[in-house]
Amino acid sequence: MDAGIENHAEYYVHELSSPSATGLCAEMLGVADEACRAGDFDLAAEIYTSQLAELEHTDRGLLLRKADALARGGRIADALDSYCIAANLQALRPDELQILVEVIAHTIRTKEHSDIKTISVASTSESRCFESDEIDEEQNLDLFSCYLCKCLLTEPTSLVCGHTFCKRCLEDDLVKECRSCRLKTNKSPRQFSVDGLRVNVIISGLIGKWFNSESKARRYWSEGEGLWKKMDLSNAILKFNTAIELEPCECRLLARRAELFMEMKNFGQAIKDADTMCRLRPLWPKAHYIKAAAFRSAGRNEEALQEYFCCLALKSDWIAVKLEAQKVHQYLFICKCQSLCGKSPLPAGPSSRIKPSFLLNLWLVVQTSLSLSLSLSLSLSLFFSLLTLFPDNASSCKTLPTFSGARQVPSQLLDSADFECSLCMRLFYEPVTTPCGHTFCLKCLERCLDHNPNCPLCKENLSEYLATRAYNKTLLMEELLQRYFCDELAERRKVHEEEMTELSNLNLEVPIFVCTMAFPTIPCPLHVFEPRYRLMIRRSMETGTKQFGMCIADELKGFADHGCMLEVRDVKFFPDGRSVVDTIGIARFKVLCHGQRDGYHTAQIEYLEDKKVEGEELTELVKLHDSVYDQALGWFTSLKDDMKNQIISHFGHLPVKESDPQGNPNGPAWCWWLLAVLPLENKAQLTILAMNALKDRLVAIRRVLIFVTRKRPR
Repeated sequence: MDAGIENHAEYYVHELSSPSATGLCAEMLGVADEACRAGDFDLAAEIYTSQLAELEHTDRGLLLRKADALARGGRIADALDSYCIAANLQALRPDELQILVEVIAHTIRTKEHSDIKTISVASTSESRCFESDEIDEEQNLDLFSCYLCKCLLTEPTSLVCGHTFCKRCLEDDLVKECRSCRLKTNKSPRQFSVDGLRVNVIISGLIGKWFNSESKARRYWSEGEGLWKKMDLSNAILKFNTAIELEPCECRLLARRAELFMEMKNFGQAIKDADTMCRLRPLWPKAHYIKAAAFRSAGRNEEALQEYFCCLALKSDWIAVKLEAQKVHQYLFICKCQSLCGKSPLPAGPSSRIKPSFLLNLWLVVQTSLSLSLSLSLSLSLFFSLLTLFPDNASSCKTLPTFSGARQVPSQLLDSADFECSLCMRLFYEPVTTPCGHTFCLKCLERCLDHNPNCPLCKENLSEYLATRAYNKTLLMEELLQRYFCDELAERRKVHEEEMTELSNLNLEVPIFVCTMAFPTIPCPLHVFEPRYRLMIRRSMETGTKQFGMCIADELKGFADHGCMLEVRDVKFFPDGRSVVDTIGIARFKVLCHGQRDGYHTAQIEYLEDKKVEGEELTELVKLHDSVYDQALGWFTSLKDDMKNQIISHFGHLPVKESDPQGNPNGPAWCWWLLAVLPLENKAQLTILAMNALKDRLVAIRRVLIFVTRKRPR
């Protein structure tokens, strides 16, 4: 490498003696030369940079010295920038790249062993090329693309998790789980079977309406894939041809037809399709890969190698392609091994032209050659040829075009009527798709399944779906609503929130469960099976109140004028929709107005509180309270063990006597415990529940205790 510097010395002396070099500091240049000899190439590069900045006109010789210093310091990318600027001033000669050649040669020698080992371990089959490339394609997916095949959804099928894929993709996918959220099969075994897949009716209709031509092309494409699997290649190509007539710019479709042409040994047509892809999407690595594969199959190895370089310039970590390029290079090594000053390895003709934008990725080409251990003369000759072919464009292509495959829905085809729930006839809110493919508002579907486990439209049995309670929103439908009908959705959400606010008002309209007596502080387990009460319990949970009223029945009014508010502590659902609800009493109320809503009773209420007393009345109240408590404790203690155990298992132990009987607005907890366990009729219990004076309630309880004590057989 030192010999190379000496050979360049005479050239630099000549260059620096030119008029453009006036203003250079010879002393600083001497320091830079000394730094290079000492191995401090970064310092040398800094000096050259500062000297260049002081010049009115860029000095080409100094640029080359800076580039050589950067190259020797291992900063290949920065060195290439300087070489490109020098090439703009005057086309580079092979001898001017001597330092770069020697640096790369040295790097290749030191990296060859480890990098070849990495390539051989990292890739064992050509199929991995496509797997690597697919990762980059995810950024180009839009709402209407299938996550699996990356193409327009065909026969869109929504899983119970809420994600939507092509039906054929799900049928072909060997992993029986959602590829987006990894929902396992044991949560929805039927839908992950081929027989259980149903097309989403709404989404399928929308895609057919919005993207009619592409949708038809996808169907022909899908049919062609099916024929290809059966090795009916002649009919398969006819399907692909029809699809491409409908969508001539669909690059993935062109890619598949090119691969089919290669299987049919029609390499000329495969190259044409690949060339079309490269024109449509010049920055798509897979397009260049298929073109390289077509060239290679046709025996045009030099052009194949060029396309492999394009692949690696766009995707430098594509190891499988590096391996393919290495194989081609090994074939070409003997006939293409030549010096930099020899003929360029680029073949003549239009097919060999490289776009100027490719220059921005030249440093990737050189880095690729290092890890490939390609022929030094071949890789550097390619690099030199590119520089000299396009010296005027090396610094002008600063912005590369970007591909955007996002589909746009024609505004004239947008109609909110396409997004109406068939049950409530309003815009979908929290859309959910059943395993049979029909979509409803979540709340609408739940109400229907309360009454009948069948789909409201096709009547298919949904018992298994009901059992899982996997009512997940269909994400694609939700996203479409947010994107195209955001105002209508906002209004729909407002209506829903107003309904929830109304339902959560526990004074104006309290849901009433008409069943049994309930008391403050006392647990009240419920078995809910009627559709109206399923809805009522679900709403109490959705609004966040987790409360409803409990009243006994009344023949005239429907339910009694007094009751107890219950709070839900836990709900356990059964597969058939029934549930066991664990509640506890929290407050008494008086009914002001009876009503109904969606099949269940409601009421306007006011809460009851005990009137407090003071002075002598309080003293007498405390005395009465303690006396009745002792009487109650004596009665409970006298019961037989089996009866006591039964009461304790259901209601718990008798609460302790409270020091302040007026501390709770509903009175002492032991009073309600006693009322719940005493053998009293509901009407008698209701009378005591309605009392708002603790003294009256204690007197009534004492009478009951006296009665049951006398009545009990000795």
